[in-house]
Amino acid sequence: MTAPLVLLDAASLYFRSYFALPDSLTAADGTPVNAVRGFADTVARIITDRRPERLVACLDADWRPQFRVDLLPSYKAHRVAEEADDGADIEVVPDTLSPQVPIILDLLDAAGLATAEAEGLEADDVIGTLTARETRNPVEVITGDRDLFQLVRREPTPATVVYIGRGWAKAEIFGPAELATRYSLPDADPGPAYADMAVLRGDPSDGLPGVPGIGEKTAAKLITQFGSLDALLASANAESPAVPLKTRVKLREASDYLAVAPRVVQVVMDAEVSMDGADTVPDRPADTGRLEDLKERWNLGGSIDRLIAALSNP
Repeated sequence: MTAPLVLLDAASLYFRSYFALPDSLTAADGTPVNAVRGFADTVARIITDRRPERLVACLDADWRPQFRVDLLPSYKAHRVAEEADDGADIEVVPDTLSPQVPIILDLLDAAGLATAEAEGLEADDVIGTLTARETRNPVEVITGDRDLFQLVRREPTPATVVYIGRGWAKAEIFGPAELATRYSLPDADPGPAYADMAVLRGDPSDGLPGVPGIGEKTAAKLITQFGSLDALLASANAESPAVPLKTRVKLREASDYLAVAPRVVQVVMDAEVSMDGADTVPDRPADTGRLEDLKERWNLGGSIDRLIAALSNP
């Protein structure tokens, strides 16, 4: 079987590493490096366990894209710490995490692993676009964000999500069959159905209110019954008896939200992605000496050793 193209939701990985490891892990100058160590270890495990032919660490160029805010002002509004001088929103990020992100980017560059972003867009949109483009390799999306379940597919190449919400050791692999079973969604094309379900259900962590009174199970049942959110709303607007009266009322009362939410929830599939290098996983680190320097400077210990070993094994 063809080795996969692995797409890393980089921020998801380093946020989870930060909270999983103690910030007592520091460099000689006192800079915490818990996120760096955890990220390096996770990438080493991914390369060793999944054996990708290609790998891209996907980055947020804008964690709260303006087009989503224009459609739904509550989108991630609770995460805004302050407004920058240029008017951009600054995300609430732990003080001891921010200094670690440049180190992570240096590490990826020295390892020879590609990064990618798209101006004004989130990593989710980069991942969505690279998945949509792929016609050669199976795609594996590594993330702790359920929003990306919408990308699972069977054709033209399989796309699965390796969900690490409980850590790499408890990673769950979601293809179409697994996604359909977990959420009781249509087996034929559960990815888009998941996005439709997410619109109805909402997501407080992203500032998506959802339709009041419609939870996850009811949302999944409605999408499965009608096939799509558009079909459900068309039936509700036509006052079809197939849509219970109480549900029709709930959908009508949430009509303003439902008019914009799908475009907020759905990832962009045609972004102008900028990649900093080739996505082929190298058979040895691009610059082992630089990795060793990073190891010494930032007290990264065995994490760098494990990354070098993962890249050096045939």
